[in-house]
Amino acid sequence: MNTKQQLKALAEARRGVLVPGAFNALSARVVADLGFEAIYVTGAGVTNMWFGLPDQAFMGLTDIADHTARIRDAVDLPLIVDADTGFGNALNTYHAVRTLERAGADCIQIEDQISPKRCGHFNGKEVISTDEMLGKIKAAVDARRDQGTLIMARTDACATQGFEAAVERAQRFAEAGADILFVEAVTQAEEIRALPQRLSTPQLMNMVIGGKTPITDADELADLGYGLVLYANAALQGAVAGMQKALGQLRNERRVDENPAVVAPFAERQRLVNKPFWDALEKKYE
Repeated sequence: MNTKQQLKALAEARRGVLVPGAFNALSARVVADLGFEAIYVTGAGVTNMWFGLPDQAFMGLTDIADHTARIRDAVDLPLIVDADTGFGNALNTYHAVRTLERAGADCIQIEDQISPKRCGHFNGKEVISTDEMLGKIKAAVDARRDQGTLIMARTDACATQGFEAAVERAQRFAEAGADILFVEAVTQAEEIRALPQRLSTPQLMNMVIGGKTPITDADELADLGYGLVLYANAALQGAVAGMQKALGQLRNERRVDENPAVVAPFAERQRLVNKPFWDALEKKYE
C-alpha cells in the first residue's frame, strides 16, 4: 500500500492509532524512529517553532507547504497536514489542497473557523456558516489530483454553538465528502464517549496537553471507536522542556556534558540525521 492507502486503513480500523505532530524534518524523523504509524504536520507547531508566535493564523500556505515537503523527504510515513481554514474561501481551499498534495500530503485538514483563525483550545473562536464550510469541503474534494488523498474536516462549533450543533455540522461535512471527521475541543468525557456512536465516518480525537479536552488513554479511545488519536504538540512541548533543562544547566553550571538525561548524545544526533548513509555515499563517489 502507498502512504495514502495506509492512512485510510489506519483511520478505518478504528484502533486509536497515535499520531504525533511534527514541526520540522528532524522531529518527524524522531516520530518515525520511535515506531509511530503516521505524522501530523502541525500548523501550531510550525507557527510556534518557526516564527515564535502563537497559533493565530500567522502561518501561510507557503510556510506549511515548505515544511510538508521537507518532512516528506525525511520520512516515509503517512502525513496529515494542517491547512487551517484553507487560507481563505473555497477557491483558496482548492488551491491549498493542490499545493499541499503536491508537497506530499496524504490527508489535508481544513476547519470551519473564521479567518484569521486561532488555536482550537483558545478562547474567542468564531465559526463560518455551515454552508460556507460545505463549499470549502466540496472544493477540497474536487481539487484532489489523486482520489486517494484524504480530506479531514474539523469543526470548532462546540465552543460557539454547543456539542449538538458540532455533531450536526460534522455529519454534514461527511455528506459533503470528508473522509475523516474532527470535532475539536470537546470538554466533557461523555462527549468523547458519544461521538463515535453519533457519527459513522472515521474520526480523530485531539489530545492537547493542557488544553480543554480531558486527556483520555488511547486504548480507551480505541475501544470507543476512534480511528486516530492526535498529540499535535507533544514533541514541541517536550522539546521546549528539553531546551529549558539543557540551557538552564548551562546557565547555572557553565558547562553541559554528554549526559543522556540532559542532552541527546552526539552519536544519536548523527544517527537521526542519517549521517552513516551520507558517509557511505561520499565514499562511493570518491
